[in-house]
Amino acid sequence: MKKILFIILSFWIIAACTSPEQTTNKKQDDIIIGKSTTKLESNIMTPEVLWSFGRLGDIQISPDGSKIVYGVSYYSVPENKSNRELFVMNADGSDVKQLTKTAKGEYNAIWKPDGTKIGYMTSQSGSMQLWEMNPDGSNPVQISDIEGGISGFKYSPDMSKILYTKEVKLDETVQDKYPDLPMANAMIETDLMYRHWDEWVETYSHVFVADYDGKTISNSIDIMEGEKNHSPLKPFGGMEQINWSPDSKNIAYTSRKLQGKAYAFSTNSDIYIYNIENKQHTNISEGMMGYDVAPVYSPDGKKLAWESMERDGYEADKIRLFVYDFDTKEKKDYSQGFDQNASSLTWSDDGNKIYFISNYHARDQIYELTVENSEIKVITKGDYNHQSVAEIGDNLVCAKQSMSMPTEIFAVNKANGEETQLSYENKEILDQLKMGKVEERWVKTTDNKDMLVWVIYPPNFDPNKKYPTLLYCQGGPQSTVSQFFSVRWNFQMMAANDYIIVAPNRRGLPGFGQEWNEQISGDYGGQNMKDYFSAIDELAKEPFVDNDKLGAVGASYGGFSVFWIAGNHNKRFKAFIAHDGIFNFESMYLETEEMWFVHWDMGGAYWDKNEIAKRSYANSPHKFIEKWDTPIMVVQGGKDFRIPDTQGMSAFNAAVIRGIPAKLLYFPEENHWVLGPQNGILWQREFFSWLDKWLK
Repeated sequence: MKKILFIILSFWIIAACTSPEQTTNKKQDDIIIGKSTTKLESNIMTPEVLWSFGRLGDIQISPDGSKIVYGVSYYSVPENKSNRELFVMNADGSDVKQLTKTAKGEYNAIWKPDGTKIGYMTSQSGSMQLWEMNPDGSNPVQISDIEGGISGFKYSPDMSKILYTKEVKLDETVQDKYPDLPMANAMIETDLMYRHWDEWVETYSHVFVADYDGKTISNSIDIMEGEKNHSPLKPFGGMEQINWSPDSKNIAYTSRKLQGKAYAFSTNSDIYIYNIENKQHTNISEGMMGYDVAPVYSPDGKKLAWESMERDGYEADKIRLFVYDFDTKEKKDYSQGFDQNASSLTWSDDGNKIYFISNYHARDQIYELTVENSEIKVITKGDYNHQSVAEIGDNLVCAKQSMSMPTEIFAVNKANGEETQLSYENKEILDQLKMGKVEERWVKTTDNKDMLVWVIYPPNFDPNKKYPTLLYCQGGPQSTVSQFFSVRWNFQMMAANDYIIVAPNRRGLPGFGQEWNEQISGDYGGQNMKDYFSAIDELAKEPFVDNDKLGAVGASYGGFSVFWIAGNHNKRFKAFIAHDGIFNFESMYLETEEMWFVHWDMGGAYWDKNEIAKRSYANSPHKFIEKWDTPIMVVQGGKDFRIPDTQGMSAFNAAVIRGIPAKLLYFPEENHWVLGPQNGILWQREFFSWLDKWLK
């Protein structure tokens, strides 16, 4: 249940024990997974086709702006694993070359500041280490040999040092306390945040600085030594949260320097400046109480931009664009009056502008801020999500996707916004598929507001037929129903199974102003549920929608939505699917790990007497179980610590006890998502098997 996209998941690591060069005699773990060139049996999307797409990301521009390096993750369903390879191409999209072809996967590829090498991470003896290769992929050489491996790195601009991140053990284990019990398997805890997302907190991510002579690194220093805190922030923070100053004398990094209960109830992270010479840390966002993340230095080093939220404990507050002036010591909010979020900040080469991504009306577009006069204007348009932005001369280079296209690389003309596609990673597959029409509709809500609703039609849609129709309930709860391309909640996949999809941008989603976005807090089961009904009721008027074959599906907050709708839908629906949803608010409050989320959104604990809390807990889905009357499938991950598996099990058990047809799909090793290829295929098969049983 996070607003932050999980972009980071394309960097799944495969451990193996071979060198970066391709080997000839391969064990099962050494099988190279690459791009699919299979001719499809039909032009309709299937789960297997969905998992055959290459997942492109991490676009890096060479220092002279002439080349682009990027990574692509490939997946093998038979082998049930993934692999990531690196590619390079000219800035105009020509001369694409594959740099790596190994079984181990290469990650975090970045250019050496002088452009002579590409640094990257790959597995060596079971841990990730820093390697370098020539820009053409030749002569791979190992640079680091850090015990336990590293998780990310960056060169200093003067190339004299390298910063890297790694996990540090600081907590006492059972074996540390009782060395005579080496086989004891237990955790002893005395405070909160002992587990997070999908792991027990046993280590902390720290920033290290090491000397670099062009061949190896040495004299590593942990700049956070002894701190039981993380940088980057877990679980989703990456190397965008740590950056060098242009003069290589300072490091700006993101950290939330709290522990235990205080950490669990607060989102207050800050931007710290670490000076290489005097080893002092300066908090430049002190007194700013929400999330402050992702610092980026201006080209001359005189300013620092970052993403900032105002309120502590509110993870979906407006993301503001702040700039700190090192000369005047002043901080300025450049997004005042701009009722949208600002993320993925990038300075122009001349330091006069900042480019960023912002969602408006369910599309992520590129915007431009002119620093001198604070003017903000949109550069791109169209039914797409732009995911990153970097400058090359007169153009911007971005990653872009839509409901009908996985991520590809595009060039955007800064002057007129015209876009040119540079990469064609998935063209061969896309050319064989027929996609369904994606339509934008605006529907009136019960309080007379206009709500954007996406409608996705089957690829061979016939307006003279009647189709079963699915209401899609979004998670987050405050993450937009935008032009995303997912390997599970893929609208084209659903439409290919002859369903019409109704996907409303209900109350509580960004891109429609902060008032619309935050109305949902303290109002679970309120106006946003009425918005769901407004959307499906409006589409149900269409002659091609079969009113007797409506279903509702969703995950996370969408899973809660399905549980709530199951007790309040007044016979609208004939089938439900809820994935990792909240069923019992009271138990959820005490079972989850990031306490700030439930505390803010529920208005407090269930024992609090304020009106918001009382209204919230009165709307818990388990309070309406006596009204459940519709077949329901529950999906749950065993390693989901955000919405623990007892929530899904409770809902399933309640349905069975009530005599309602039910199915539980349980993944012991999955977290809040389903990440494994074969588990992903199984998810799709069971998803449509259940819907087809009750809606066709």
